[in-house]
Amino acid sequence: MSELGRVLWRSRRGMLELDLVLSGFLERHWKSLDPDQARDYLALLEYPDAELWDIITGKREIRVGDGTLLQLIRMD
Repeated sequence: MSELGRVLWRSRRGMLELDLVLSGFLERHWKSLDPDQARDYLALLEYPDAELWDIITGKREIRVGDGTLLQLIRMD
């Protein structure tokens, strides 16, 4: 399994909206993320679905790296 395949598998969630946002983001941007952004993305996956959705939609603000990762996910 490729690295992208492994990350896609880890990104599968119980919430369809998250699956769609995360899988689409990964397919478009995973290869262009720098190592810090990739690490930050994997750290985001540690959040429960409801909290992660709130983070992605901007209802909950957290500090993730330099902020560019969340900007990319939100713009996607």
